[in-house]
Amino acid sequence: MDNVLNDPERSGNRRAPESALAEELSPAERNSLVERLKVLPPLNALPERSTSSAAGKESAKWHSDETELAESEARPGIRDELRIRLAWAKLLWLLTFLGVLLGVTYLVPNMVEQIQYASARGKQRAEHELAKEELKDQPLAQLSRASQLVSQRVGPSVVHITAQTNMNKVAIAGGPLGGAWRIPHDGQGSGFVLDREGHIVTNHHVIDGAKEIEVFLSDGRRAMAQIIGQDRETDLALLKIDADGLIPADWGESDDAEVGSMVWAVGSPFGLQRSVTSGIISGKHRTGMSRSPYQDFLQTDAAVNPGNSGGPLVDIQGRVIGVNTAIVGDAYQGISFAIPSHIARQIITRLKTEGLVRRGWLGVELADVAIAATNLPTANSATPAAKGAMVLRVINTPKQPSPAYEAGIMEGDIVLSWDNREVTTPTELRQFVAQTKIGTRVKATVNRNGNLLELEVAVGERPAQL
Repeated sequence: MDNVLNDPERSGNRRAPESALAEELSPAERNSLVERLKVLPPLNALPERSTSSAAGKESAKWHSDETELAESEARPGIRDELRIRLAWAKLLWLLTFLGVLLGVTYLVPNMVEQIQYASARGKQRAEHELAKEELKDQPLAQLSRASQLVSQRVGPSVVHITAQTNMNKVAIAGGPLGGAWRIPHDGQGSGFVLDREGHIVTNHHVIDGAKEIEVFLSDGRRAMAQIIGQDRETDLALLKIDADGLIPADWGESDDAEVGSMVWAVGSPFGLQRSVTSGIISGKHRTGMSRSPYQDFLQTDAAVNPGNSGGPLVDIQGRVIGVNTAIVGDAYQGISFAIPSHIARQIITRLKTEGLVRRGWLGVELADVAIAATNLPTANSATPAAKGAMVLRVINTPKQPSPAYEAGIMEGDIVLSWDNREVTTPTELRQFVAQTKIGTRVKATVNRNGNLLELEVAVGERPAQL
């Protein structure tokens, strides 16, 4: 410090500041500053170290700046590399996702399908093995044997019929089936042996207009047949052949057969003799299917085709409960009709004894109670039940007054019973009257405006023109 103060150049150069500083500082402050300056080392002792330190700091600063510059220059490359790696990572992730999605979409369903197939095959294989073992005990043998026995019982009684006619191939009957109701007629049909005398039951339309009729028996014999009688209203006919050793069929009770009961149809569909088909009774009392008011059919799903007409419909005991007659359409469609035995037996008995059917006649036009009550002004509205047969019109002519007119039956009356038998439908009343012997006097119960009346009717003979 003394060197600096005693140096003429430095002291000269610093005199003005000192002089200015001395002038600004007080004596006390000036003395304190002098004391502090004395403590400092001489300036000539520090130049190399300070210079070296400054140079080091300067060098460190330069190196730091150079590192930062290098890092700043290298940082864009790292960022680009990171961007590239990130892009690849996203691409790989996307490809992986697409692969998984593709696998789920195509591979998984295929695997599931294969598993299902394998499961189904396993189940079928198990069922196959189980059925194979179970069938060894023949659980259906009884049903199969029963069907065979039915066929063996009725088979010898069934015949094949050919008729030389000039009629059309198919006779179309009117009804609620819109023109699809057909009675097959192609010059051949079926029938069954009624008794050992050679009487054969068949349909009227099978032999109607025939010049020659030939019957083929189950044992292979042939015989020419003659017509004993026929009834157009019920489509039944009775033939007779000259043959011995015949095996007649047995009548069954169609009224005892329930819907759902098993039945068998035997005949010669399309000329295939002694064919047997089976089914169930689908319905009973199918009326209004044709123009005849006396037909009352059994409905079945047993296969019936052209050639089956006239053949028997049998129950589980092989007894005849119907005569196969009609189908819906040109060929079997699951709906077939047969004349029930309770009608066929009566008609065949009359044909056998008289050669024709004379029917009782009441002389009224009938309708269902529920339908007629809403359309006829004079209809009886007092009865709560829709049973019976309502009289829409009483036939009366000066030359031939009807039995109903003479008995006092009036329009609007509801016939509830006939000859102590309950009447539930108009068809039932027609059948009761038709079955009544001509000239017989029977009691009829009618409901007239809520009052029950018992009338006596003398049954007449149905005119031929009706």
